[in-house]
Amino acid sequence: MTKEDTSQPLIEHLIELRSRILRALICVVVVFLGLLYFSNDIYSLVSRPLVNQLPEGSYMIATDIASPLLAPIKLTAIVAIFISIPYILYQLWGFIAPALYKNERRLVLPLIVSSTVLFYLGIMFAYFVLFPLAFYFFIHTAPDNVMINTDITKYLDFVMMLFIVFGFAFEVPIAIILLCWGGITTTESLRSKRPYIIVLAFVIGMFFTPPDVFSQILLAIPICILFEVGLFFSRFYKPREETEESEMN
Repeated sequence: MTKEDTSQPLIEHLIELRSRILRALICVVVVFLGLLYFSNDIYSLVSRPLVNQLPEGSYMIATDIASPLLAPIKLTAIVAIFISIPYILYQLWGFIAPALYKNERRLVLPLIVSSTVLFYLGIMFAYFVLFPLAFYFFIHTAPDNVMINTDITKYLDFVMMLFIVFGFAFEVPIAIILLCWGGITTTESLRSKRPYIIVLAFVIGMFFTPPDVFSQILLAIPICILFEVGLFFSRFYKPREETEESEMN
């Protein structure tokens, strides 16, 4: 086999990877263009948990001349990426599936689907549960002589950070399954470390949520529950080395 023959598969893989990345980018752009007309409505929807808690006479403000235009467009671009995640993961699946054993394909596809669902559930949990409680706490603990007028750009950065934190926090079961499947750890080992995981969950809540106890608990408790979910499903995923040996036999 010549050097040119060995390099040919690599070139083919790179061409396919480029093609799938381009398809994913095109999907994001198409979704973005379709949502662009509704960018102000999307921003109004995302800002509703705060607006509903504002005292009478208070409103959101824009401290930068271009932020009334740029903030909704920035949010629309992020929403377009979130909406396109299933298609992006589909392209990822199409790229890695040929390299997997038949038994592994039956295991990886549910992981891809469930990781998408869990990410969306994390965002919904932040929007419908965390935001109303956190904003109510922040606004009703403010001094009486303080007028609350939140800048739209800072609000966007704040909620996007929490969306991403909660979205990835809800991926805990997937992370546990991958760790056990890859042979890095075992279900029994993780179960024995449960007290440390609980402490770690509250530490993560302390660092990645607003500085109030309600927000920290609302992140830590789902992580603990999802940790148990991950432990349960990890039992169905044997280490990859065992899967390879069974396929070879």
